Amino acid sequence: MKLDFYYHNPTKIYFGKTALEHLPAELANYGDTVLLVYGKGSVKKSGLYDEITAVLQKAGKTVVELSGIKSNPTYTQMLEGARLVREHQVHLILAVGGGSVIDCAKGISLSAYCKGDPWERYWVNFEDVDNEIVPVGAVLTMAGTGSEMNGGSVITNEEKMLKNGRVYPPEVYPKFSILNPEYTYTVPKYQMVSGIFDTMSHLMEQYFSGTDDNTTDYLIEGVMRSLIHSARIALKNPEDYEARSNIMWCAAIGLNTITGLAKEQDWEVHMIEHQLGAYTDCAHGAGLAAISIPYYKYISPYGLDKFVRFANNVWEIPTDTMTKEDAANAGIEKLTAFIEELGLPQTLRELGATEAMLPLIANSTVQGGGYKHMTAEDILNVLKACY
Repeated sequence: MKLDFYYHNPTKIYFGKTALEHLPAELANYGDTVLLVYGKGSVKKSGLYDEITAVLQKAGKTVVELSGIKSNPTYTQMLEGARLVREHQVHLILAVGGGSVIDCAKGISLSAYCKGDPWERYWVNFEDVDNEIVPVGAVLTMAGTGSEMNGGSVITNEEKMLKNGRVYPPEVYPKFSILNPEYTYTVPKYQMVSGIFDTMSHLMEQYFSGTDDNTTDYLIEGVMRSLIHSARIALKNPEDYEARSNIMWCAAIGLNTITGLAKEQDWEVHMIEHQLGAYTDCAHGAGLAAISIPYYKYISPYGLDKFVRFANNVWEIPTDTMTKEDAANAGIEKLTAFIEELGLPQTLRELGATEAMLPLIANSTVQGGGYKHMTAEDILNVLKACY
């Protein structure tokens, strides 16, 4: 473990079939007014909305609602939530949904009392948050982003055509998150597999860096193996509780920062996909799947040993008699096959991208914080390879 690190995760997790039973006790820790944030209506169709509003009513809470959060939450929606917080003097923001809803809730929480333009201050200039932060709680309905246990908030500025993300300090993390795997059963298959690959991508972004013998890499390999195993079971039976519970916990572990400790990390695939999402509004995990293979082919020559290890330890490929180049490629081919197995797209055309968008996406990636080792021209070459 070559790099020093600081680790603090303040989020309380209530996991399992009885997790929602803990919501009343958590609500008692906050004031009378709750902003309930959710998506486009699936929580109402599933009956979860009625369950939660009944708990809120019994707890004597005044409920203000912000619904219709998009899969790529917008700056406009976030500012509307911030206005509601100020207008109604909200004490707790309760996000019910997937990572997009939770990301938006966190954005609302730190923007409501921001002095100045939150976008420029916090998502562009990465200034310290120096204003009051409204507490956030979460009830998770889709596994994948890990937003339920971290400080990440990815927001799309539609006017500027930028999708920017930032990981905020522990003060912004959800104070508590309720994780019942049964709540993910009603998620359409496409969203389920998109979430699975989002988790896989989080793990790979942290894994493919460094050359040291790092305990964190062993943890990541184990989580990837668990995710792959459970994904295959869930594909056959989406209501297999054990598989869906494993996937949900893999997603939380994959981005609760423990799998990034003492790691240099990369995140270039995410930086590219964020801007792809700004232009196409595609599902995040699907965009990551389309970009990952050409990207990893691009960087594998610069880290052959780690890619050989990926082939051997994650995909169980016997690499002893192979050249490093062949072993690395074999691991990437297994990843390609997994994407096919999940039924995710492998080209940007399938996601609605046009050829004219590619240079715009490449330039926006650099502008939005995608720097590391790639220029706009490098990024454009990767985009062309997966177009």
